[in-house]
Amino acid sequence: MKRTRKRLGDILVEFGLITEEQLKSALDEKGKDQKLGDALLARGFITEQQLIEVLEFQLGIPHVNLYQYPFDPQLFSLITKELAKRNLIIPLKKDGDKLVIAMADPMDYFLINDLELVTGFQIEPAIATKDDIIRAVNKYYDMDEGLEELFNDTALNDEVEKDKIVDQTSPIVKLVNLMLTNAASMRASDVHIDPQETKVLIRYRIDGVLRTERTFPKHMQSMLTARIKIMANLDITEHRVPQDGRIKLNFDYHPLDIRVSTLPTIYGEKIVMRLLDLGNALNDLNKLGFNPLNYKRFTDLIAKPTGIVLITGPTGSGKSSTLYAALNHLNNETVNIITVEDPVEYQLEGINQIQVNTNVGMTFATGLRSILRQDPNIIMIGEIRDKETADIAVRASLTGHLVLSTLHTNDSLGSITRLIDMGVEPFLVASSITGIIAQRLVRKVCRDCGQPHEPSKREIEIFAKRGLKIDRIMRGKGCSSCNMSGYKGRIAIQEVLVVDDNLRRVIMDGESFTKLREHAIKNKTIFLIDDGLLKIKQGITTTEEVLRVAIPD
Repeated sequence: MKRTRKRLGDILVEFGLITEEQLKSALDEKGKDQKLGDALLARGFITEQQLIEVLEFQLGIPHVNLYQYPFDPQLFSLITKELAKRNLIIPLKKDGDKLVIAMADPMDYFLINDLELVTGFQIEPAIATKDDIIRAVNKYYDMDEGLEELFNDTALNDEVEKDKIVDQTSPIVKLVNLMLTNAASMRASDVHIDPQETKVLIRYRIDGVLRTERTFPKHMQSMLTARIKIMANLDITEHRVPQDGRIKLNFDYHPLDIRVSTLPTIYGEKIVMRLLDLGNALNDLNKLGFNPLNYKRFTDLIAKPTGIVLITGPTGSGKSSTLYAALNHLNNETVNIITVEDPVEYQLEGINQIQVNTNVGMTFATGLRSILRQDPNIIMIGEIRDKETADIAVRASLTGHLVLSTLHTNDSLGSITRLIDMGVEPFLVASSITGIIAQRLVRKVCRDCGQPHEPSKREIEIFAKRGLKIDRIMRGKGCSSCNMSGYKGRIAIQEVLVVDDNLRRVIMDGESFTKLREHAIKNKTIFLIDDGLLKIKQGITTTEEVLRVAIPD
């Protein structure tokens, strides 16, 4: 095979995909064993699809799309699942004495030589994306006869045999493992097992949107439920009350923490599993998508030694990620940081984390009281749920502590009225709160299939109302790397409200919500809708996504 002399970095610069500065920073910062392509991908300078197109051009090796590819299952016996997963390869087709193999790195000549020895075929490499290969390996390698037998064995209905749900080689154990590894490889945040009258639906929440992945016959329900309960250390004989548990797994050498919740419904127990990828935790404030002005305001707020900084938004709006990133930013050996959480989602080194346990009377309020005797500098409260917790948080902030917490409200100004409604005195709210961040998550346009479009008349009107102009809007047409949705990944839109002396006076005087809003506008606050529109202008997301989470005035 003729090796080309041109280096990958030079070609990417030539194609205009990265700048000289980006190339230099990736080369300087990459690990000793890390490939340049992986370093550029990790920093988000290019997408995998762009890298593949350049490699295809540079090496003359064809690129294959594995989405709905007609695989030949007989070829899977030539390469074991372990070998395929470790080296990111999958066999595609046989042509005489040649075997075509999709590879994430077609320049790995040592691997090609090894494969020729192992299989006895001449290897012809093709390029496919890493995610595509992992998804295909997880999906097709385990489609064995055992699973077929499960689908057809209607005798499973009532009696769950213990050995079938514990034995690692049994089909149901393989099926549940496959379901979880598939969800992790597709970057799903939740897996829903929904019992219906005649079937069981398996649904994945990917980038905040639920979609049905598979449908199982009704007779498999009891086995599925029992296996998941065993993994999460729950009582498999109890079907009438909700239960909560945890599963710890390793996926692709990453620790994966899964929170399990069961809920009795009329058709059986519904199970929701929340996947927390501990290796993928966002701990860097720079990666949260803050607008430059909002970023400066937020870092200034958390740099203050006292006061309460609240992060608000509905469930699943990325509040925890922002809190953890803020703690990570503040974490050093000169400060004592203590958190009270329910539950502790990510474990952070150097931070003392306390788990709420209502069964033994360990609530947010009791945890907080004890924390104050532990000489903390920074306190993080998972959520302010009641007046008691709010009162202690206010007291802690007024006695020289920085308090970070979350609150379930729609916007930043709503948090002020919510705390007053809870029964906290307006003068205490005014003197303790230094800033409030409202946050939502929107899906990002897929960088591989995003194309510019003319804005509609309605979109031009929405922008004009906020004093902005729009010439083009990016939209994804759907490709294999985004599962044909046109969106890949999510980004936060934020509203950062700084509570200054004038706003404090307005709160103390018990003025109306309109007065509070007028003051926020005077203070150049970027509201959720404005931040969303700015991200549409940058081509990061679409109008539909922003309007889904933020309401225009």
